[in-house]
Amino acid sequence: MQNDAILVQLGYVPNNALIQQLNRIEENTVGYDKIKKHIMDLHNHLKVDDAYVAMSNSNDCFKIKIESKSPELAKEAHEKINHFSQKFKVTVHKLENKETYYIVGFKN
Repeated sequence: MQNDAILVQLGYVPNNALIQQLNRIEENTVGYDKIKKHIMDLHNHLKVDDAYVAMSNSNDCFKIKIESKSPELAKEAHEKINHFSQKFKVTVHKLENKETYYIVGFKN
């Protein structure tokens, strides 16, 4: 999958700065090539729960943001993230007191 296509799928309008940021995320994400398709699939699955995958503004990694209005949708989003992490052996770190996770990379 090309970087432009990844950016569009995540809802961004590709430009040089975003492509450079995505390149840094690729370099910083362990085993990125093994999990990038799964990250995009997770993004699509989370949309119904008012959650999504995005590029972090503060770190060179992908983040998963849960903005669900109802506790039921938030719970479902957390379950999908945990399932994604376990099934595809992806390390994620939940930020304390926030509905945000960082995708660290593939677990060897």
